[in-house]
Amino acid sequence: MKVSPLAGKPAPESILANIPRLVTNYYALEPDPAQSTQKVAFGTSGHRGTSTEGSFNEKHILAITQAICLHRKQQGINGPLFIGIDTHALSEPAFASALEVLAANEVEVMIDNRDGFTPTPVVSHAILTYNRGRSSGLADGIVVTPSHNPPEDGGIKYDPPSGGPADATITKWIQDKANELIAGGLKDVRRISFAKAKSAATTHRHDYMGSYIGDLGSVIDFDAIRGAGLQLGVDPLGGAGVFYWDAIADHYKFYLTVVSEVVDATFRFMTVDWDGRIRMDCSSPYAMERLIGLKDEFDVAWACDPDHDRHGIVAGTTGLLNPNHYLAVAISYLFTHRPNWPANAAVGKTVVSSSMIDRVAAGIGRQLKEVPVGFKWFVDGLVSGSFGFGGEESAGASFLRRDGTVWTTDKDGIILGLLAAEMSAVTGKDPGELYQDLTSQYGEPAYERIDAPATPEQKKILAGLTSKDITASDLAGEKITSILTTAPSNNEPIGGVKVITEAGWFAARPSGTENVYKLYAESFKGADHLKRIQAEAQQIIERALKK
Repeated sequence: MKVSPLAGKPAPESILANIPRLVTNYYALEPDPAQSTQKVAFGTSGHRGTSTEGSFNEKHILAITQAICLHRKQQGINGPLFIGIDTHALSEPAFASALEVLAANEVEVMIDNRDGFTPTPVVSHAILTYNRGRSSGLADGIVVTPSHNPPEDGGIKYDPPSGGPADATITKWIQDKANELIAGGLKDVRRISFAKAKSAATTHRHDYMGSYIGDLGSVIDFDAIRGAGLQLGVDPLGGAGVFYWDAIADHYKFYLTVVSEVVDATFRFMTVDWDGRIRMDCSSPYAMERLIGLKDEFDVAWACDPDHDRHGIVAGTTGLLNPNHYLAVAISYLFTHRPNWPANAAVGKTVVSSSMIDRVAAGIGRQLKEVPVGFKWFVDGLVSGSFGFGGEESAGASFLRRDGTVWTTDKDGIILGLLAAEMSAVTGKDPGELYQDLTSQYGEPAYERIDAPATPEQKKILAGLTSKDITASDLAGEKITSILTTAPSNNEPIGGVKVITEAGWFAARPSGTENVYKLYAESFKGADHLKRIQAEAQQIIERALKK
């Protein structure tokens, strides 16, 4: 992975997005249905693209929203639809387009009563709160966000009544119907003007902020935070939760420094990510340079990405935590400090998350549930309470309320940040120190993800590999103990392969957006052993791709 000379430095004027052009292209450019790159394509987190490349334009959003309306009718979903947006430049116009279609289809829509931004977990919370105790008239939702992607990008995702990411069956239906509508010239899309849509009898104001913040005490121990007198900090990274943090601190009466409340669609206040692009990735040391530089001012601090579904934790003692490290710490703390959680509530992780989580789960006597990549695999378990925690290596997680019932079924960076404050207050140690305690008990893993070149044909082969395609018997001096192409807990395809030894493993999955494959690797024997695993893993994959 070649690191840009701009990485970690303030964003120069020359790389800033041209916001007026971006918005103009949203309306002016029309996607070509014959071009695969300009079709609606739902990945693990909805449809994403950019207006300048014809991959996120008005026609896409009109068609996707009409498809969602048709899906709702088909499935008998007739409760309100909760909708939220983040601070990307394309989110506001996409919201307007979506509302025009929703109102024309007479969908009861809940928009923010402050005309503000709404984090992904807040929409999930709103859906679940409304649906609690109901068996009919259920609510669902839409979030307009491309997550931590660059400022040029736009995104939209659909949440069914379960409140979390829609499963592949739903997203494929919406995707295919939207592309059909675009190919048909949108003649079957119902639409009214934005002014009429906003004032329609079916469009309602909802207090997203007040409802979510007022309920946070059911999931976080604010008494402990308030009594500890910690120096706490948060950097919203100009995201959807930017005005939530002061309100949270005021409501629960504890001191919290908000590093910045600047909202700027160019995100010019960011330091540049590893590849020379602006990316609001709160797990990247390059993108998090501002908060890392303030480390000594706080006992613990955190940041969230633009839709606030991801977290980045900066400990006063150790700095920015690797997401895997914090997941392990959070699991260890929660399952030993939530006495009202179900005794059989399991630990949920994705197949590419650290094996430190496996060791922690075993140490605290909890069952481990390993699922494919994608937060949708945690939804049912969180709803039922059979999962106490669900987390993925890309810094996304959520967990149950203190009484053991569901909180959100989408990633919630807000509660993961507040949890860092709670555990510091309760234990007297920050998350960095708590992770060091875990390594003393379970060993210290070395973990890294790298990207390797792959053609579209090779990516297709990789996604369809079976254990028979891996001919190696050893990896980095150890016997291979298992080869996985499906996840252990639900037998669903992982979209690649995972090879495991006693002290290490690697997993390879094709990228959904670039001509690369992602190689995840970990060793409990140190950095040198990790390098051996990575080198041999690439050789193993190259041999398999040639078959």
